[in-house]
Amino acid sequence: MMKKVRELLANLEHEQWILWSKNIAATEKITPIRLKRWKQLWRPYSKLTKAQKDQDREWADKVIMIIEANLKP
Repeated sequence: MMKKVRELLANLEHEQWILWSKNIAATEKITPIRLKRWKQLWRPYSKLTKAQKDQDREWADKVIMIIEANLKP
């Protein structure tokens, strides 16, 4: 079950990043190289490479650690 939760959180992290990066791209001046790199990642979590998913999983793991640490009596 924890693997499923981890993937759900990683997917959510990716969705949050997409919204954030699109907002930054629309409101701030960023380099064309960065924009090109970001646009390549503006796709569903399921379409990312394993390495790209692992970056989102790192953040999912942090959330899980916080939850676990605060659920203990």
